[in-house]
Amino acid sequence: MKAVFFHQHGGPEVLQYGDLPDPQPGRGQVRVRLQAAALNRVDLWTREGWPGLKLEYPHIPGADGAGLVDAVGEGVTRFQPGDRVVINPNIGCGECDQCLAGRDNLCRDWHLLGETIRGTYAQFVVVPERNLLPLPEGFDPHAAAAASLVFLTAWHSLIVRGGLRPGEKVLVVGASGGVNTASIQVARLAGAQVFVVGSNAEKLALAESLGAEVLIDRSKEEDWSKAVYLATGRQGVDVVVDNVGAGTMMRSMRAARKGGRILTVGNTGGPKFEIDNRYIFGKHLSIIGSSMGTLGDFSQVMSLVFAGRLKPVLDRRYPLHQAAAAQERLARGAQMGKITLEIE
Repeated sequence: MKAVFFHQHGGPEVLQYGDLPDPQPGRGQVRVRLQAAALNRVDLWTREGWPGLKLEYPHIPGADGAGLVDAVGEGVTRFQPGDRVVINPNIGCGECDQCLAGRDNLCRDWHLLGETIRGTYAQFVVVPERNLLPLPEGFDPHAAAAASLVFLTAWHSLIVRGGLRPGEKVLVVGASGGVNTASIQVARLAGAQVFVVGSNAEKLALAESLGAEVLIDRSKEEDWSKAVYLATGRQGVDVVVDNVGAGTMMRSMRAARKGGRILTVGNTGGPKFEIDNRYIFGKHLSIIGSSMGTLGDFSQVMSLVFAGRLKPVLDRRYPLHQAAAAQERLARGAQMGKITLEIE
């Protein structure tokens, strides 16, 4: 099969395009012939590496994907060759106590497709049967691939972990990335008022088109947390979605009202930062970590995507062999939504 892979960590130059053996499905597994894959920040972090990361080389990046069932392993009953499917990249073992309790994103042997196991920058990928959903006839595989990780993340963090309620105020830190555009839509669907901090007018216009009501341009408002505070009548917001981390977390805390919740769902700006603890105990803040979601969450949120109530925002489409250029666009933060790969 054709695939994009790397043998060592580094910049985009370590990515290679070439032939690798076709993966074979084992018991309970399905081989998917991919038509589309979508990029995520984790693709960049995995390529660059971090201490303790252990990979089987050559490693294939990519968490998101959609395509056609190509072959099935022993015991597979829900799918057959030719079925259109979308992949849930949250891979649990299916056997531990957390998986059996329906909390598979807390699995004792948890993996994210493309992070610690081979992913979707390829013509074929093998995943457990339980990690596939049927793709409705006519639904764009690029839209499906673009939706899966980010809408799963947004749904689990805001609805399941954050307990978002109608009428609450939600601040999304960032206007155009995949998780942010998904979070805006999920929050609006839940009946919340959405505030967004963005880096320029174009990205804020995108956020507004998705339902954001209060737009704050951080290129003009140096202290955007104060702008949020004033826009809420000096109260603050109930919930903050922060997937930046370093550089924004303290301002997110300042923007929250007393008793507010801070949802941390990533660290695109860096994982390490200092916290002034007085904000936490003085304002009775809850800091809630959230990563991915469960099989049940995936089924629920993707049904809303298939019904058109949640809509992935698509940026540019690149052929598979241009994955390095696609990653460079993602690294620059130039995208308006999700970048996808066309896999022939």
